[in-house]
Amino acid sequence: MAYFIVVFIIVLFVWALRIYITTKNRSKHIEHISGPYAVPILGCVAEATTVKPTKILEKVNELLHLYGSTFRAWVLDRLYIVTKDAELVEQLLSHPTQIRKSSLYNNLKPWLGTGLLISDSQKWHTRRKIITPTFHFAILEQFLEVFDRQSTVLVNCLSERADGRSAFDVMSYISSATLDIITESAMGVNVHAQTDKSMPYTMAVTEMTDLVSWRCIRAHLHDETMFSILCPWKKLRQNKLIKLMHKFTTNVIEERRQSLEKSLRSEQNIEQNHDANNIGARKHMALLDVLLQVTLDGQPLSNEDIREEVDTFMFEGHDTTMTALSFTLHLISRHPEVQKRLLSEIYTVFGETNAEPFAMATLNNLKYMECVIRESLRLYPPVPVISREIINDFNYTHSRFGDGILPDSTQVLLLVYHTMRDPQAYDNPAEFIPDRHRNSTNSKPFSNIPFSAGPRNCIGQRFAMLEMKIALCKILREYELLPLGEDIKPVIGIILRSETGMQLGMKKRVST
Repeated sequence: MAYFIVVFIIVLFVWALRIYITTKNRSKHIEHISGPYAVPILGCVAEATTVKPTKILEKVNELLHLYGSTFRAWVLDRLYIVTKDAELVEQLLSHPTQIRKSSLYNNLKPWLGTGLLISDSQKWHTRRKIITPTFHFAILEQFLEVFDRQSTVLVNCLSERADGRSAFDVMSYISSATLDIITESAMGVNVHAQTDKSMPYTMAVTEMTDLVSWRCIRAHLHDETMFSILCPWKKLRQNKLIKLMHKFTTNVIEERRQSLEKSLRSEQNIEQNHDANNIGARKHMALLDVLLQVTLDGQPLSNEDIREEVDTFMFEGHDTTMTALSFTLHLISRHPEVQKRLLSEIYTVFGETNAEPFAMATLNNLKYMECVIRESLRLYPPVPVISREIINDFNYTHSRFGDGILPDSTQVLLLVYHTMRDPQAYDNPAEFIPDRHRNSTNSKPFSNIPFSAGPRNCIGQRFAMLEMKIALCKILREYELLPLGEDIKPVIGIILRSETGMQLGMKKRVST
């Protein structure tokens, strides 16, 4: 026993010495950046592991007030630089090589692998080049029919809550709708999430995204081994959810591959080869079809490679759009003058009884609606924090700090939520004023980055904007949104949430 105690003490000493040396070497580069007191060796680990999820935003606001727009924090040997400063945000996001995502995203690796969201270096460049053509406007226009049809289902489902008196959380309805849209668009499968709440895949996606957000705001659970030790039951549940989702995606990919090969042999269109499970029900399966047909060095992508990208698109395209649309509906319900102008614009562009299919050209004429969506995204960005891990030392220039260096392996947290509420960039930044986006010229473009910016900007932002426009058109034509229920209480995680949900009321519009 004494032998093991001695060995343990030696290992602990070596570990502590290593942390001391690495932190000392990097500390000299950031002496001009203040931050909370760091306990020797441990740093701010106590605060990082005990702060409640609902108190993250409050804590960040407190630290920004104490230390300014940029502060540093140590957790063991890991250095975090946290900033809302548009100058630093711009230099980092626009840099051509500083594209590595921080360790925060490791929580997603068991589910998403190293797809477009998480990969870096050559793999990221290759995947980005492959996937970019699938978001060409000509292909996006082919998805408008899916957006229209699923939004109609959404409107029908909402009728059960449109009594004009009761408040409800609209997010659960929007979640099912965006999941239906993304599964059909990405994979050619209709999971009927809006009408079949018991669909296993639907339930797994919802539960997994909640679990990932829960882990991300608990620094001590980012490591997979520590998560397994400290939360074994949650780890087992995570494994079960991932297994279910991977099985579903893999089966769809394999069936789609067989369908595609069969159609190529018979020189028939893919849509003629759909089966009872709706595989191939979409006329054009842009993302999955491109991935199935692309070759690298003469070899097709493996099912695992394809699954990474499909799962990534499912996560990013479902959760973020759901959040954005839910926040937008809540804000519209609180601003009747905005709602009135939106409805007027919809009638002007499409007519009061127009039943023609949506087209890209007419959707682009919804200028005020675009301002409303962008203002909602400014106030409540679905991704409230963007993080990067510094590759080698990063040299920057700052009007206040002067020239400086962020040392290699620094984890940088870019506070998008706070950057877009900066009073130096916006008058009355906490107020919902869609008309501020009428003028497209912005002297500080990196103060408005709801879809990120630079090389790693959101590849699906046009997809999301078109989806939200159609959903808003369908909902506002049918229902008046009412300011019922509690207001938003934002909670910061990988995806922005509200502690009180997205509450509002609805009533059927009376035809005139």
